[in-house]
Amino acid sequence: MKVGLLGFGKTGKAVASVLLQSKETNLQWVVRKSHNLEHRSVPEFLGIASDEPGFIHSIEEFSAAELLDRLPVDVIIDFSSEQGLEYYGEEARSRGIAVVSAISSYSRKKVEYLAYLAEKTRVVWSPNITIGINFLMIAAKILKNIAPYTDIEIVEEHFKAKQEVSGTAKKIAAALELPCESIKTVRAGGIIGVHEILFGFPYQTVRLKHESITREAFGNGVLFAANHIGEKENGLYGMEDLLLPYFNLGSACAS
Repeated sequence: MKVGLLGFGKTGKAVASVLLQSKETNLQWVVRKSHNLEHRSVPEFLGIASDEPGFIHSIEEFSAAELLDRLPVDVIIDFSSEQGLEYYGEEARSRGIAVVSAISSYSRKKVEYLAYLAEKTRVVWSPNITIGINFLMIAAKILKNIAPYTDIEIVEEHFKAKQEVSGTAKKIAAALELPCESIKTVRAGGIIGVHEILFGFPYQTVRLKHESITREAFGNGVLFAANHIGEKENGLYGMEDLLLPYFNLGSACAS
């Protein structure tokens, strides 16, 4: 599976590392805003032995059409910003290239644009694309359905410089029909990301907790999404849509 990656910050580098080490993907290119590292080999930069092309290009060097003509891909992976859609969106739609976006927050217009792209191709959007956090969200909704009377608290922890409430925590709150204002936040040190949902029963407490130990966890989620989106029809999906089939108890026991 040939893939292209937008975004080469801390998380983008970690994702690129996972992609390069996977036998399921072939990293064709990386696009970033800055001209720094332009034309550098991603495997060489990350110190990974690989014969995959994976050269770094700036967003101004080639249009998406020019880049895709030179180095076509099956999936575009987006870890840039919500403006990244403006770079590749129309080309992905017209060429039927699948999109896996891990942008933490989109404006309403951008979400509508994702739906527009999904009319002609397959799009996965997950603010937190780790497998564990999406498993947690499904489990939390199941538990709330079982016991809707419980007290529920959401706590999210991130690195000190992160100012806004995490998009993942907001998504959890929306899924559990809780106001975003009720989310408790902790900012300290270099915490990559911790999300905890506490269910307070009269005589017991259930805690569902997920912690990203390294940013490579996002790369594992990307691989899962890229491998499973091929099974879907054109449309806009979340990671939960890809994970739900595994909640079939019969399938789980059989495997």
